[in-house]
This record gives sequence, structure tokens and C-alpha cells, in this order.
Amino acid sequence: MHHFILPLSAFAAAAALFTITPGLDSVMVLRTAAAEGRKAGLGAVAGIAVGLSLWGIAAAFGLTALLAASETAFLVVKCLGAVYLAWMGIGLLLRPRTALTATGQRLGHTSKGGNPYWTGFRRGVLTDLLNPKAGIFVITFYPQFIPPDADVVVFTLWQTVIQVLLSVIWLLLLVALTVPLAQFFNRPVIVRRLDRLTGLVFIVFGAKILLTQEPPH
Repeated sequence: MHHFILPLSAFAAAAALFTITPGLDSVMVLRTAAAEGRKAGLGAVAGIAVGLSLWGIAAAFGLTALLAASETAFLVVKCLGAVYLAWMGIGLLLRPRTALTATGQRLGHTSKGGNPYWTGFRRGVLTDLLNPKAGIFVITFYPQFIPPDADVVVFTLWQTVIQVLLSVIWLLLLVALTVPLAQFFNRPVIVRRLDRLTGLVFIVFGAKILLTQEPPH
């Protein structure tokens, strides 16, 4: 295992840069924590961690290769992800809140009640699993760091552990910073603008997913 420390360290460094680059997961966690509080933000982080873990496990056992090999599989996941993000984005554009702490006006729906942790958790899982770019990233990025003499399954699982840990640390930091800031920004005009801006961001991410070309076979 010791001779794999260097390639794993190189992977961790590259994955860290990828993790802190603003993306869909960061936007989702920031918005959830600011809108629904710390508990929902933590749920979103946990959900994203589960989603990343499932993509990594699937990559380790070759399942995500279906996205690269099958145009139909890739198209289905791509369309589901794009529709999900557009649905949330349009909801924020049409029904912006007047307060970050308002209940019953959550991302993409207006249902009341329920545990905010599990609401955030479900959103985090769906955000990751319905993003085919996450799967394509795993099967194209991870192999670049796998040594020729390594067990691909074991090494990929170690990469997954590293990626999940880095993501959780970064996203927890975002939650810690977002919740106090939410108190400062909890003004109707600011909240409406943030909601609409976030809605536009979600729609743009959905469009980017929809326009993603099938990976070469």
C-alpha cells in the first residue's frame, strides 16, 4: 500500500482543486443552508456524500461505463438531471421568498412540514445521481491516477473515499459560513434577488447538463 501513497497524494491534490471549484454541489449546499438552516445544509452535505460514494462504487465495478458506452443510458440520466434542475430553478424564479428562514417555500416546491435534514439529504442525493457529469468525471478522471500494477477496484474505492472526505470537509465549511451570513442577508429584497439568481444558476447548470455531449466510445 505504501507505494500507492504518491499516486493517491497526487489524486488528492487534483481532487481538492476540483472540489473547491464552484459547481452544482456548492451552489446546492449554500442555497439549502441559507434558505432552510444548518440542519438542512448538513443533510444536503450527507446526501451529496452518498451520491459521490455511489458514483465511485459504480466506477470501481465498471457500472458507470454504461454512461460512456450507451447513448440511451447517458441520454436518460442527462435529461432527468436537466429537468430536475430546471424544475428547481423555475420554482425559485417564479416563487422567490421574502425571508431566508421562511418555511413552506423550499427549493423547487412549497410543501410544509417534514424533517429539514432529510429534505436536504434527498436533494443532495438527487443532485449528484441525476448529474451524468459526475459519473463521466469519475470514469475519466480517476483512471489517470491508477498505477499499472494496482488493483483497479481497490484503488478506485480509495479514490472515492478521498473524494468524499474532501467534498464533505469543503461543504461543511460552506455550511458553517453560510448560516451566520444568512442572518445578515435575511432581508426581503436581498432574499428575492438571491432566490432568482440561484434559480438562474440552476437553470444554467441544467442547460449545461442537457448540452453535454455523449463521451466518445
